[in-house]
Order: sequence, then structure tokens, then C-alpha cells
Amino acid sequence: MTCIPTQLFLIGPMGSGKTTVGRALAKRWGLGFIDTDEAIEARCGVEVDRIFEIEGEAGFRARESNMLQELTGQRDLIVATGGGSVLSANNRRLLKDHGTTVWLKTSVAQQLKRLARDRRRPLLRSPDRKARLEAMAKARNPLYAECADIIIASANLTPALMAERAAEQITQQLSDTAK
Repeated sequence: MTCIPTQLFLIGPMGSGKTTVGRALAKRWGLGFIDTDEAIEARCGVEVDRIFEIEGEAGFRARESNMLQELTGQRDLIVATGGGSVLSANNRRLLKDHGTTVWLKTSVAQQLKRLARDRRRPLLRSPDRKARLEAMAKARNPLYAECADIIIASANLTPALMAERAAEQITQQLSDTAK
């Protein structure tokens, strides 16, 4: 019997592959997929960077928490969370209490490579992107670790290989838990 998750949350920093891996896993298992940033944009009718401009990070984080609260009540769903969703203790509790949480662990060097051309992310608007990403990693990595049921290192893996590795580890963990 193959075990598949009924509620799976992907966490990790920007550029870790949450959306790409999430879509691949959803297709593989026939589950729904939602990226919280995309869902917030669809609901608001504007992009995340515009929400940051108008409401600031605090306003965006409130919207993110509300979206996560809604999604934790659904089943047969893979959710790619925003990189900062773990900053809220309530969000971390929701993740732990409502499904399997997978941390796509990514180095700052890998993020810099993947995000080199990205100009849409408001938290990357910094004269020193590397220092900004390092500061976020220092603050957030312990929070990702606190939430993670499964950790998948994404260094130098293609999105397809990362999705395959994630599927194997998730299936194995769920099978072990079901015994």
C-alpha cells in the first residue's frame, strides 16, 4: 500500500523550490495544489510586492496567516507556504497540527543563484542580497526546523529530482508512521 499525504505543507526560504516541487507532487498523487502567495494575489487582485507597498510586511503577514488558517481546514491538498510564514507562532502551530510539513532546505548560495534575476520579491530589495538572505536564514532556519517533519536538502538538485526525493521520503515516513 502506498501512503500519500492528505495535507502536506512545503516550507523553506524563497527560491527553495516549494512551488515547483509542490506542483510536481500534486500531479504525482492527484492532489490539489495551492501556493499561498499566489492565492493571496488572486484574492487581492494585486501582486505581493504591491501589498507590501500598501500594507507593509505586517499587513502581508496578517493576510498570509488568514490564508494558512483557511487552507489547514482542507484535505487532499499540497500547500507551498511563503518563506516567512513560519515567523508566526500560530502559523507554526497550524503547520504542525494539520499535516505533514516538509522543509526544502536551501543554502544562501543556492538562493542567490536561483533568484539572480528575480526583481519581484520585496524582501530581496536590498543593496546586499547575500547579507539579506543570510540574515533571514539565521532567523528562520530554526523555525523551519521546529516545524519540519521531513527535511530535504535541495542543493544542486533539479526541481524534478527534488520532487522525486521528496515523494520518496514523504511516502517512507508516512508508511513508517502507519505501522
